[in-house]
Amino acid sequence: MSTPPASTDEGIRAVSGPEAIAAMRLALLAAVRHKLAIHLPVLPADAFSSPDELAELRRIAISGRGAEIRIVLGDPAAALRTGHRLIDLAQRMPSVLRIRTPVEEDTRSETETSSWLLNDTNGYLFLPDADRSEGRAALKDGPGQAPLLLQFEQIWQRAMPATQLQGLAL
Repeated sequence: MSTPPASTDEGIRAVSGPEAIAAMRLALLAAVRHKLAIHLPVLPADAFSSPDELAELRRIAISGRGAEIRIVLGDPAAALRTGHRLIDLAQRMPSVLRIRTPVEEDTRSETETSSWLLNDTNGYLFLPDADRSEGRAALKDGPGQAPLLLQFEQIWQRAMPATQLQGLAL
């Protein structure tokens, strides 16, 4: 009896170009069950703002008791000034979609320029330089995701809540 070959669309692959990155981001969001972790030095206007991506983020946020979307954002004030749609969603769902800012020691390291998205099904998108549209991704790669998740958890624990993003209850 032969074993069927592993699906190539779940393995590690290089992603290059804004369209490929957006497509991978959407595929990873669609695969999330309840938990999502995102690290962004800055929030680009075209990231997490398409109707499809926002619909997936809403779906994750209301997916049940264990729903959790955590974002470490290097410059929340810039995202607020530009009126990014993700910030609107975070203000409407603050108990599920939480945003923190990294402490100074984390902004001086190599993580300052890299961005990544990690889902709860061992998928990830990693861009070593967030300003360049190239990196690596996988829909299922636990060993590849593990060091990124560990690094995210460490940064998240030290990070401070982005209080400037909290909506005003008037």
